[in-house]
Amino acid sequence: MKLVTKVIAYSLSALLLVLLVTIVRTIVYFPAPKEIDSCPDLHEPIAGSAVVDRFRAALRFKTITKAAHIYDTLELKRYIDWIIKSYPTIHSSPHVSYELVNNYSLLYTVKGSDRSLKPYLLCGHLDVVPVELDKWDVDPFDGVIKDGFIYGRGTTDVKNIVMAAFESLEYLLKNGFKPKRGFYMAFGHDEEALGLDGAQHLAKALESKGVTTLEYLLDEGTIILNKTFVGVDPIVALIGVTEKGYLTVRLTAKGAVGHSSMAPVDTAITTLAKAISKFESTVHPNMFGLGPEKDLFEALAPNANFPFNWLYSNLWLFGPIISRVLAAVPTSNGLVRTTSAVTIIGGGFKENVLPSSASAIVNHRVHVKQTIDEVLDFDRRLISDDRIELTVEGMPIHPHPISPYDDNAFGYQIVKRSIRQVFNESVVVPGIMLANTDTRWYQHLTRAIYRFSPSVMYAEDTKRFHGHNERIKVDNYLKTVNYYHHIIVNSDNKDIPDRPVVKDEL
Repeated sequence: MKLVTKVIAYSLSALLLVLLVTIVRTIVYFPAPKEIDSCPDLHEPIAGSAVVDRFRAALRFKTITKAAHIYDTLELKRYIDWIIKSYPTIHSSPHVSYELVNNYSLLYTVKGSDRSLKPYLLCGHLDVVPVELDKWDVDPFDGVIKDGFIYGRGTTDVKNIVMAAFESLEYLLKNGFKPKRGFYMAFGHDEEALGLDGAQHLAKALESKGVTTLEYLLDEGTIILNKTFVGVDPIVALIGVTEKGYLTVRLTAKGAVGHSSMAPVDTAITTLAKAISKFESTVHPNMFGLGPEKDLFEALAPNANFPFNWLYSNLWLFGPIISRVLAAVPTSNGLVRTTSAVTIIGGGFKENVLPSSASAIVNHRVHVKQTIDEVLDFDRRLISDDRIELTVEGMPIHPHPISPYDDNAFGYQIVKRSIRQVFNESVVVPGIMLANTDTRWYQHLTRAIYRFSPSVMYAEDTKRFHGHNERIKVDNYLKTVNYYHHIIVNSDNKDIPDRPVVKDEL
């Protein structure tokens, strides 16, 4: 009886100790966030119907990319000519030079007065994906305003970013801005088909200019989510500090040919079916905590309501629970693992003929802490059937390294500061870009690569990316313009604004 009493006493003591540790961590290690930084050196916010009208005009150019090397060159040329006419200050400024790269991509060099400061690079792309006209409620290439939203292909992917960069630079130059830190703007024309003709050539053009290193790079990417993270009321801006890899594999099964009346136990199709049935979206291992997703939730902790602030502050204890919850939802499952999706299947040509082969395509988005070879090895072990041949389709894209996002990371802190100054009710956290961008072509120029699109969305709105009725709020577009305004002005600082000076630096 005494032994049982001691066990109970020790267990209660241990439980109380764990509870005390979790409370202390919640209060001490994750204090409330600092007040939003002020913007003392900026002009008035950029606004007005002319800004919106130019954006709507840009949406009317059908700069569609259908596949690799297949895009509408006439529309691209018309769009570029319109950009040059619409922003005369940029294109006549002594501080700016521009050039066409590989005929349809744009590269701008903005000279800085302090050559000791490393330049940075702002990226975007001129092209958009095709549309299914009959699935839209409005003309996708007319820039229609309806219920406070601007509709059109490219409103969020990503003519909003391209036009915002032009608007902010035009405004600043008109108001006498003379940058101390130089920078580049690179806008490819085929990002929607891997950037083979656009960003790849833009990177080479930068190299030909003698650019060997950049302070940081900012491209399209993760967005601002509204009411998406449980227990967090403010909008959450995710800065993509890394990017998942891309791998497509083909599974092929061979089978005996003949008449369907004399079928073997397994035909090529049933052999294939057994293999592809194993490729559920959650089949690859859960890797929560190995990438930036752990820091994402710890950054949310000070802004979360009870008990979620307690849960997010103590991932050492509750991490397995949170990772399971994330894995159960398709929109968050990609944060914690390599995802798998069977997307194409084919085999057979007549109902009474046994097919000689059948094949299926499986698309993977590779977690940042896995390699392409590790995913392929996992797939082979998963299939575990010598009758299935596994081959790689197309060009795999390796996961990107994780860019620095600590307090000393200049680029990350500039982006974070600019977001909070414009979207001042937001919580800013590091995130993972689940899709792929043009940043792959610039990785040799900097470790500091950040992916962020200042579009505020509910989780259900994300299906509009590459989908139907793509749209952005008018106010959201104007904030996007002012966000780039802040990016350019904040980047002109030599050091991170408001960062305490470390004694060793004196």
